[in-house]
Amino acid sequence: MTRSFARLPAQLLLASALALTSCKQAAPPAPAFQAMPVMVSAVSLAPVPTGDTYVSTIRSRRSATMQPQVDGNLTRILVHSGDAVKAGQLLMTIDPLKQQATVEQQRGTEFQTKATYDYNKIEADRQRQLFEAGVISRDAYDQAIQNLGNSGGAYNAAREGTHTQQQQLAYYQIRAPFAGIVGDIPVHIGDYVSATTILTTVDEPTDLEAYIYVPTERSSQIRMGLAVDLLDTNGALLTHSTVDFVSPEVDNGLQSVLAKAAIPASTHLRTGQVVNARVIFSVNQTPTVPVLAVTRVGGQTFVYVAAPKGPGFVAHQAAVNLGDIQGNNYPVISGLRPGDRVILSGTQFLQEGVPVQPITPGAPPAKT
Repeated sequence: MTRSFARLPAQLLLASALALTSCKQAAPPAPAFQAMPVMVSAVSLAPVPTGDTYVSTIRSRRSATMQPQVDGNLTRILVHSGDAVKAGQLLMTIDPLKQQATVEQQRGTEFQTKATYDYNKIEADRQRQLFEAGVISRDAYDQAIQNLGNSGGAYNAAREGTHTQQQQLAYYQIRAPFAGIVGDIPVHIGDYVSATTILTTVDEPTDLEAYIYVPTERSSQIRMGLAVDLLDTNGALLTHSTVDFVSPEVDNGLQSVLAKAAIPASTHLRTGQVVNARVIFSVNQTPTVPVLAVTRVGGQTFVYVAAPKGPGFVAHQAAVNLGDIQGNNYPVISGLRPGDRVILSGTQFLQEGVPVQPITPGAPPAKT
C-alpha cells in the first residue's frame, strides 16, 4: 500500500495539498466579545470639608439652679420633672411656721414701740403747754422732746423689722425665675433643706447652645465662625451652626478648650442632651467618587474604571483610599484622578479587562 501511494504522480499530490489549504482558509473567524454597556461618572473636584467630631452637650443660655435661701422642711412639691412653668409660678414650699412666729413676735414689738411713741407724743405736747405757761423748766420740756424722738425711732425700726420678717416669708416659697422647663427634682416632701441643697433647675428651652470641648492640640485652629454640624448617635445631621464663643483659657481637668455654638430655635434638642459636634476646620477641592461605584473586597476598597484600550474601553479594577462619606459621595485620598470614568452599574458582573461600553447618565451610549 505504501508503494502504491509513493507511485502517485506528483501532480496529484500537489492538487491534494492545495485542496487541504483552501479548506483551512475558508473556516469563519471566531466572533468578537460583546462590550458590556455600563453607566459611568467622571471623577470631579468638589468642596469637601475637613474636620473632627467631638462629644457635645446641649445647654441653655438661661438656666437657673434652684436653691433655698432659708432652712426648713419641704411641705409641698407642686411640679414634676419636665413640666413647662411660667415666670413666678410656685414650684415648692418650705415649712414657714418658725418664720411666721418670728413675724408675729416682731409685730408685737412694733405694737409695743408704737404705744410708747403715742404716749411720748402726748406727753411732749403736755410738757410744751406747761413750759409755755412757765410751770416747768426748759430742761423738763427738752427731756420730753428727747423721749418722743427716741420712741419714734424705736417705732420706725420695729415697723421696718416687721416688714423685713414678712418679706422673709417669701423665701419659703420657691418660684420659677422665668418661663422654662423643670429639670430633675432630687428632693422629696419632708426633706430638710438648706442654702446648699439643690432643689431643681429651670431651663429656657428656646435659647440653647452646644458646649464643645476641643483638645488643646487643635486650640490654634479653633476660631469664631467655624462651621459646626450637630449629629445624632447614628451620624444623621440634626442642624448646622457656627462657633460663636471660644474660651481664652484651657480647662486643666480636660486639657481642652471650650467652644460654643448657638442652636437654632427650630430644632427639637433638649437641655442636657449629648450629641456629636463635627467642627469644620477647612474646605478643600477634592476628587470625589459616587457611593454606588465603591466595592469592598477583604477590607480594601475598589472601583472599576472604564479605561481606554485600542478602539474601545475595558474595565480596570483600581484600589482607592477614601475619606469619610459626604452625602452620596466619598472624597478620594488616593487611587483616582479627576477625569477618570468610574463605573456605576453592573460592577458585580465585571472582571479585570472585560470590554465595556461607557454610558454617561442622561446621555446616549458612547460610540467606540
